[in-house]
Amino acid sequence: MAGFSVQRYAPERSTWGRLTARDSVVRRLDWPLLGSAIALSFIGSLLVWSATRGRDSLTHGDPYYFLFRHALNTGIGIALMIGTIWLGHRTLRGAVPIMYGLSVLLVMAVLTPLGATVNGAHAWILLPGGFSLQPSEFTKITIILGMAMLLAARVDAGDQVHPDHRTVAKALGLAALPMVVVMGMPDLGSVMVMVVIVLGVLLASGASNRWVFGLLGAGAAGAVAIWQLGLLDDYQIARFAAFANPALDPAGVGYNTNQARIAIGSGGLSGTGLFQGTQTTGQFVPEQQTDFVFTVAGEELGFLGAGLILVLLGVVLWRACRIARETTELYGTIVAAGIIAWFAFQAFENIGMTLGIMPVAGLPLPFVSYGGSSMFAVWVAIGLLQSIRVQRPITA
Repeated sequence: MAGFSVQRYAPERSTWGRLTARDSVVRRLDWPLLGSAIALSFIGSLLVWSATRGRDSLTHGDPYYFLFRHALNTGIGIALMIGTIWLGHRTLRGAVPIMYGLSVLLVMAVLTPLGATVNGAHAWILLPGGFSLQPSEFTKITIILGMAMLLAARVDAGDQVHPDHRTVAKALGLAALPMVVVMGMPDLGSVMVMVVIVLGVLLASGASNRWVFGLLGAGAAGAVAIWQLGLLDDYQIARFAAFANPALDPAGVGYNTNQARIAIGSGGLSGTGLFQGTQTTGQFVPEQQTDFVFTVAGEELGFLGAGLILVLLGVVLWRACRIARETTELYGTIVAAGIIAWFAFQAFENIGMTLGIMPVAGLPLPFVSYGGSSMFAVWVAIGLLQSIRVQRPITA
């Protein structure tokens, strides 16, 4: 690409043992990013354990059930991250069409008899052994990679300065297909994240601002149309109504948010102590190991513990922004920007709904909430970020 002062690039595939000590993979990893993600997963394991150890109906009498499974999910996620780094984001770039096709097939499979309904959303596939898979989590990754591949192809080749209108239209079409399927489940929370991802990708790609403003306008018009045509399920409408008026139904649809705010408010500065929260041990907050896990931190670890989670999430986003800024290939910049948009919005939405400043949307807190699909997806994203850093150009 014109204007680069790069003399050579880091190897594209596995570099274990082939680089000098100065340029080794381990030395080039972003350790603050990795350390923060591991710390969040560790804190999450404690919070999930506290939220579930006394719930025999969930644990089948084993208080360590969710702790072990959360640790296992984290371990598998870290292994996926290592595999992603080993392969490299440039190698995965060539496999994006296959990955995208598989992800679309998986989300479509949810609409077949293989799909299952959890908490009102028909968004899961049940697997043998009591495991389940939420394909929309992996679709977030393939949307990022697919759009990045299209938008960056001619720019990284030096043929264009910015993606042209035809390329942007193709990229939006690529993202629209799985989003329409996910909307039909309905999984409105995941669709919201995907929309933010698309906006982040477009902004990072250098596409004309007319596309961004047009997409925002289309999104607003689409939201109005969905509401007017009655395409939302009753429970989704009730959630938005409760968000607009928390006192509307405090014992019904507004119960989760009200109990979440009580739990967080009772923690004070330093919290009641791990495993000592009355709201948590009393099982007043539903789904506390998944969507409302932040309430455990607010009650038992207090403002300081909850603040630590925010700081760690901030470090993850800061390091991701630095990776996006330092890479000299548009493909890497777009991938990093899509991940930043994903993590930032999902964390804001999850924490915001526990505080009553965002509607309840059923989104997990990255790295912290219990859930295998979400954990695997976010760790693959960390692997992509680390690969972009490891394989960034090496100046002579």
